[in-house]
Amino acid sequence: MHHFAYKNGVLHGEDLSIETIAAEVGTPFYCYSEATLRRHARVFESAFAGLGALTAYSVKANSNLAVIRVLASEGLGADVVSGGELCRARAAGIPSEKIVFSGVGKTREEMGLALDEGIYQFNVESEPELDALNEVALSKGVRAPLAFRVNPDVKAGGHEKISTGRAEDKFGVPWARARDLYARARSMPGIAVKGVDVHIGSQIAELAPFEAAFGKVAELVGILRADGCTIERLDLGGGLGISYGESGVDPPHPDDYARLIRAIAAPLGLRLIFEPGRMVVGNAGILVARVLYDKPGGSRRFLVIDAGMNDLIRPALYNAHHAVLPVREPGPGGAEAAYDIVGPVCESSDRFASARTLPAMVEGALLAIMSAGAYGAVQASQYNTRALIPEVLVSGGRYAIIRRRPSFEEMTGLEAVPDWLGC
Repeated sequence: MHHFAYKNGVLHGEDLSIETIAAEVGTPFYCYSEATLRRHARVFESAFAGLGALTAYSVKANSNLAVIRVLASEGLGADVVSGGELCRARAAGIPSEKIVFSGVGKTREEMGLALDEGIYQFNVESEPELDALNEVALSKGVRAPLAFRVNPDVKAGGHEKISTGRAEDKFGVPWARARDLYARARSMPGIAVKGVDVHIGSQIAELAPFEAAFGKVAELVGILRADGCTIERLDLGGGLGISYGESGVDPPHPDDYARLIRAIAAPLGLRLIFEPGRMVVGNAGILVARVLYDKPGGSRRFLVIDAGMNDLIRPALYNAHHAVLPVREPGPGGAEAAYDIVGPVCESSDRFASARTLPAMVEGALLAIMSAGAYGAVQASQYNTRALIPEVLVSGGRYAIIRRRPSFEEMTGLEAVPDWLGC
């Protein structure tokens, strides 16, 4: 569910016309709904009411400070994968005791920062990382709270590139090595073993992979406890999918997800940790673009818009589907056409949709690319020297620009021409 709907023939974000925002901010831009962010956070939290779980929002999905601040005000923690994301979470008001640090490539500097901040947990993904964390913790005279991310070898995720729990994926420690690694960690003076972590992928649209992975992890908890490990926490990651408007895709509701987890994990008497990202922010955002040209081709018709793959790379990277709506509501019986919706970037993969049926569009018309709140702005680049586009937060009848469009001077401000090259 989201708060983008037609009112008086024009798409609105909550109570604000998208046309009005476009006229004042310029296109392209991202627009997020505060009401949707809050609703999704509350729906997820309410599904696990009474369990005392920690919901650690996955900052990588959308790391805008204002977005994180909204979720912090709802009581959410943060799952971070870099020192920068840790600093963002803290700057947005998330307490350090609600922060979990994941990721395969933590540097010693990042580990030191996280220890200084007093974060809740490190999700460790390899034996070399374990050694490094132990060294850094000893140098600071503390013990690092640890959970190993164990790899259950379960295939899941909406695309090959976002499945993370198989034996051949780069994430996590091998299932067969888990007991030995926990035994070794218990002997290290700089490590405090706290829990088990698992995360099998992203945009998962069915419960079966979760059931398979979580069942294996529950068995592992019992084995580790029998070995003498004091396992207090179980981090079940994120990955719950959303609808992008594709036919035949109907991801589970958080309530159904919660029922599955309660049946498997609740009897273990552990504190549960969740890392939702896309489920919270995905449908809370749209990308608004303007039509530049209606370009006829030999056998195709191209709708060239002013947003490009540098602004939203998901279709180019994952062949991802996004629903596309005209900002002006089409009337009944109007003309339609099948368009390839493409951007201005000089790459053949700069394409948002192929043969997509839309009302006949004219130059200057506005389009909304839906469900763009997750993995949109965070993956944007300045390729082709295209400026990062504004992000706007709507709240009722007001809006704020929460990231402005940089000037050319700001885009090139980190660059320098050596003296010997002259002017």
